[in-house]
Amino acid sequence: MLATLLRMIGAYRVYEGWLTDQVKSRDLPQHIGIVLDGNRRWGIYHTGIALDGHRIGAKAGEDFLEWCLELGIKTVTVYVFSTENFQRPKEEVDTILGLVEEEALKLMKDQRIHENKVRVTAIGRRDLLPRRLQTVLQDVEDATKRYDEHYLNVAIAYGGRAEIVDAARKIADGVRKGELAPDSIDEDMISKHLYTAHLPNPYPDVVIRTSGEERLSGFLLWQSAYSEFVFLDVYWPQFRKIDLLRAIRTFQLRRRRFGK
Repeated sequence: MLATLLRMIGAYRVYEGWLTDQVKSRDLPQHIGIVLDGNRRWGIYHTGIALDGHRIGAKAGEDFLEWCLELGIKTVTVYVFSTENFQRPKEEVDTILGLVEEEALKLMKDQRIHENKVRVTAIGRRDLLPRRLQTVLQDVEDATKRYDEHYLNVAIAYGGRAEIVDAARKIADGVRKGELAPDSIDEDMISKHLYTAHLPNPYPDVVIRTSGEERLSGFLLWQSAYSEFVFLDVYWPQFRKIDLLRAIRTFQLRRRRFGK
């Protein structure tokens, strides 16, 4: 059995190396959006405890960031917690937000963040979050706000429709104050009032969703108008580097097919 396991590990590493060479030989996406889905189902299936999936999923998020940095992906936007997720049982909501807080504290001290000059930003209706989590997220942003080589956006208390509504409110307020003329409102102005306005490229080249579900669930509705979508039949806690590489290769093959 051990020999079989070692052969499987060896084959995996060979395949991973081959895939890495393949994706690096073509244009890489500069902005990846990803919906981290399937934590609860993974937990129920593997341990019988849904919350275990969120805990393992947090570690998968750390690995994902490492892989993106290795590949030189400039911008990553991860969908962690939607506005609708507040409707889940209190224990689950508290666990998820507690894990986000733990991961944010790790990011603040993570040498990879500082060595790679990663600017970390939480996007969403942060006023809905517990006060302590709001403070931690603000501290991470303050510690990385001068970085501009890479961008990590954490979509939390986020909804795509809510984002557009908030942008419309800001623009309407500008018009009311006489700072904006109604005729000046165009697509570019709306983009400048979205949560992603700080990004050099707010439009993801590819959006990935795990767990086999094939819908956006309100993720980056405005920004993803021309994105490629890749839906993977794998729960987020078991997401591997080869899953990321295969998603990128799918994106590259589609772009090549259409001459982009």
